[in-house]
Amino acid sequence: MIFREATRAELPAIIALLADDVLGKARDFTEVDEAYERAFAAIDADPRNLLIVADDAGEIVGCFQLTYIPGLGRHGAERSLIEAVRVRSDRRGQGIGERMMRWAIDQAQARGCALVQLTTDKTRQDAHRFYQRLGFVASHEGMKLSLS
Repeated sequence: MIFREATRAELPAIIALLADDVLGKARDFTEVDEAYERAFAAIDADPRNLLIVADDAGEIVGCFQLTYIPGLGRHGAERSLIEAVRVRSDRRGQGIGERMMRWAIDQAQARGCALVQLTTDKTRQDAHRFYQRLGFVASHEGMKLSLS
């Protein structure tokens, strides 16, 4: 299995991964449309954003977005943000998620980031245990304001 940047041709598989969980089913994931095309193009064009896929012999079995954020905190160090972590439902429990996360952490360390951060929905208790097992600490209370 390799982890690499996604191609435009893989966008349908990525959208399917995002929709393939309880929260995803409640959101309005659809077929690839103009909004997804614009979002993919923006991510692809931004050197601080990477849409990564887990490719198992040509089969997309996982994905996540990795964003590098410059900041003044921590003496000007970059931080890495991991979002939209998904493993295909029929491949969960096989260590793919852990391998993806360890790869993302290794990338952040190699880049010189001071920390790796993520958010996870409060209802995802299994995900919380997973991230804690990897060494993540629930150190902050996150907040969101929906604009749509």
